[in-house]
Amino acid sequence: MEEPLDFEEEDQLVRTPLRPTNTNKRSKVIGLDDLLTDYYEEKNKYVHRKSKRLSLSKVYNSDEDDKSRKYKERMLSKFVHDCEKQVNEMSAEEEIPLWGQRVFGHQKSLPSTEYKGVADCQLLQSSSIGDLMSVIYLNEEQGESFLEGLLVNRWLCKLAFVSGFVEDSIATWVFNKMLYSSNGELQVSACEFWCDILLSKDEADKPSVSLGWFPGYSQLMDALATYGYLFDTSMSHSSLSQEVHTDKPEGPPENISSWIKVISACCQIRSPRSIFSISEAEELLCIIIHFSLDRELQGLLFIINEGMQSIIRFFSEEEWDVSCKRVAKSLAFRTPKDLNCLRVVECISVTNGRSKQLRSQIALQLLTLRFDIKVNDYKEILEVLMSVNVKDKDCDFFKLYIYLVLAENFLSFHHLGEEKSVAIDTWCKFLRNCSSQITSTDWRSYASKVRNKASYILQTTVEKST
Repeated sequence: MEEPLDFEEEDQLVRTPLRPTNTNKRSKVIGLDDLLTDYYEEKNKYVHRKSKRLSLSKVYNSDEDDKSRKYKERMLSKFVHDCEKQVNEMSAEEEIPLWGQRVFGHQKSLPSTEYKGVADCQLLQSSSIGDLMSVIYLNEEQGESFLEGLLVNRWLCKLAFVSGFVEDSIATWVFNKMLYSSNGELQVSACEFWCDILLSKDEADKPSVSLGWFPGYSQLMDALATYGYLFDTSMSHSSLSQEVHTDKPEGPPENISSWIKVISACCQIRSPRSIFSISEAEELLCIIIHFSLDRELQGLLFIINEGMQSIIRFFSEEEWDVSCKRVAKSLAFRTPKDLNCLRVVECISVTNGRSKQLRSQIALQLLTLRFDIKVNDYKEILEVLMSVNVKDKDCDFFKLYIYLVLAENFLSFHHLGEEKSVAIDTWCKFLRNCSSQITSTDWRSYASKVRNKASYILQTTVEKST
């Protein structure tokens, strides 16, 4: 039944079998998948061959790569070194030390302060203090320790006010304890004793306690020499460092604060007698200001300023003008030509007209004596400053910075007279030149400080003038 009929065998179309269409479609889908698979396989093989070639090339060229890498490292190191060298050449400032000067060297041996004549002390035997002494048991065996106890507990000062006098032996003993005692409590009590006695007055404005012996200039200078004060300030730091080593202490002793306080008290009295002469007071003022340069005395700045103001008030109106110039010249000669010049000027508190005058005069003398600027008034100072060319490659900005600060202190506290407006205009012109002509990229030593300082002074000057 399945065999073809006779006419079917003769028909050519019937005899040719037909291909199913769904079979062709299935083979087409399978062919695309195969193509994708083949594509990715070939691609993976290509990547694998390429990576293999690269790895082989790295192996073959490893020596050349090491040489190239080392060469690049050397070139980079050289480039960095050259850059650092150029920056250092542009920005390297000179070794300019900070302000500060060694004022005290090695201390000498302190003199003896013993006092054994306690039983013979008239102050303790006075009949006027019988009631007070009735509560104090005194014998010879107690000796100096008993007298020291009276001093520390302020009984000795009370006895002096009750009796109204202090004998010379007690006065010198207390004075030496104040200057040379290593006992801090004892030397402070001795200083308080002397300050209370010197500054005491009765209702008639007369001293409450009679003194036969007063502290003198020579005794105070001897004490300063014992402390190791360097009167010759021309001695350099290097020469000081080469001194022979000794077991004696170096630097200011603790007693220096009492030394300053008692000088301050002595300068506050000029009646019935003046303890210091005019020339002695001038030298003491120079020494007190000189103390401000020692960094080891920074904790005593308040005491130093009080002593400085007391000595300034010591002079009368007629004496001050001449003494002010003498003190300024003396300080100018003993001050190094560095930032200490600015410290000497700025350590003076401008609390009154005399302080302003002294500050202005010291600034002027420093300009004329230490920096060889031959000027006599503010006009010549302004002319010298205006002649400075800040664009000059050889401009010394460190000196210009000192000139700038000293000139500012001189002009700020100096009476300019009728031509004040002209002077201020010239001064402001100079400040504008410094602040505008010195660029922020100027790496020269102290150039930025001059520019910033000039800008600050210009702003404050304009605010004051308006």
